[in-house]
Amino acid sequence: MQRDSLSRRNFLAAATFAAAGVALKPAFGESQDLASLTLKEASELLRRKKASPVDLTQACLKRIETYDPSLNAFITVTRDQAMQAARAMEAEQRRGNWRGPLHGIPIALKDNIDTAGIRTTAASELFKDRIPSEDAEVVRKLNNAGAILLGKTNLHEFAYGGTSSVSYFGPVHNPWSLERVPGGSSGGSAAATAAALCFGSLGTDTAGSLRIPACYCGVVGFKPTYGRVSNRGVVPLSWTLDHVGPLCRTVEDAAIMLGVIAGYDEQDPSTADTPVPDYTSAFRMQASKLRLGIPRTPFFDALDPEIAKAVDAAIEVLRKLTATVGETTLPSGSIPTSEIYAKVRSVESYAYHSQWIAESPEKYQAATRERILQNSAEMKAPSYAQARRELDLLRREIRKVFATVDLLVTPTMPTPPVLIAEATAPSAVSIRNTSPFDVLGLPAISVPCGFTTSGLPIGLQIVGAPFAETTVLALAHAYERETEWHQRHPKLTPPGNSLPR
Repeated sequence: MQRDSLSRRNFLAAATFAAAGVALKPAFGESQDLASLTLKEASELLRRKKASPVDLTQACLKRIETYDPSLNAFITVTRDQAMQAARAMEAEQRRGNWRGPLHGIPIALKDNIDTAGIRTTAASELFKDRIPSEDAEVVRKLNNAGAILLGKTNLHEFAYGGTSSVSYFGPVHNPWSLERVPGGSSGGSAAATAAALCFGSLGTDTAGSLRIPACYCGVVGFKPTYGRVSNRGVVPLSWTLDHVGPLCRTVEDAAIMLGVIAGYDEQDPSTADTPVPDYTSAFRMQASKLRLGIPRTPFFDALDPEIAKAVDAAIEVLRKLTATVGETTLPSGSIPTSEIYAKVRSVESYAYHSQWIAESPEKYQAATRERILQNSAEMKAPSYAQARRELDLLRREIRKVFATVDLLVTPTMPTPPVLIAEATAPSAVSIRNTSPFDVLGLPAISVPCGFTTSGLPIGLQIVGAPFAETTVLALAHAYERETEWHQRHPKLTPPGNSLPR
């Protein structure tokens, strides 16, 4: 498409917004465009036929072309397929068929989620030409809902790290500060969402891989209860700990995406046959009745001073919104959650990679290869069995905590994102505040709650009881309405030169 025709389209779209009573968001880059809308706002425009799926898809593809060379958020951009799907969704709507709030909405997928006919690489040379024959279950649901796939996003290789710097396709860059990591392992999904290259995305979370990049990129990342969303068709890191969830720019957008992908999958033994509620009902709940628990240890230990200040201020906001706020403790069990996580992840990740790492070790990034081989050396069946049993016990025991509180609140991350140049060690990003809730299998969301003096986002983590996603969403939305942090967007400029891919 020529630039002049696209400019005229944007001008007409802006006039349409004004007529429809929808205000454009502050610019993400050099000009305002359709892609700056929230998913919910874009969906409303489509439903009212004030814009088309083709308009939205072209707007996102233009931003990908302009800004992704700096971010390296995408591994594969499915331009032709996206435009074909957009035209199909537009034609369906003309015939009176409306599939729901994701009808005609352009989204992105972390590149460890299988897509039939489109390569799924897990950011590894090993899988660089891998083309699945079937969609993951979550992709099938998104397709049925009318979502439009823009492409597959970059990640920490095989989701085995928190920086998204270890990738065969090069590091992902944080849209707020290009020299810093976006977090991981769903760094590409978070960066693309924050930079308005898509209206929402999917990621995975085994130790914090949704919430860490959500925090570092200033967006919303929601890890649902273990078993709430199918993992079938997702390249695993740890079958017992993996979760799939949405990354969006608002809590309401996250609720919309979760409502589509949630549900029982009879072919995935990890999923729970539990009814899926209407998650948008969360926004009619009264936060004033909620009881909040603050687990100080270890979640508030050794915080960066600016993060501590921002989270304390957020808790004061929540104190005014809710019934009670008090300190609480979590069950420790006979094995610390950090040790359970390490033992379970190590054995299960090695079990998946054992054949490939033996046959083609050179096709893994050095840091990933070292971690997998270390797992091999440390793997002991009795230790794994004990950790796996303790995990099951803790997932039952944690329910008792929610007899006295409805939600837990912590900082998402204890420190700001590091420089990409310093991100080689696994310890470059802490999983201390996030991984316990993968072990416990609890629903946990990260929402923006401030910025450092250098302009880096800060995240607040809200955690609920098993399958209490609606309650988590209710408080997150109430906090979002009382603050303006989610309305700030990174200021992007087109790069002078593309980064190597």
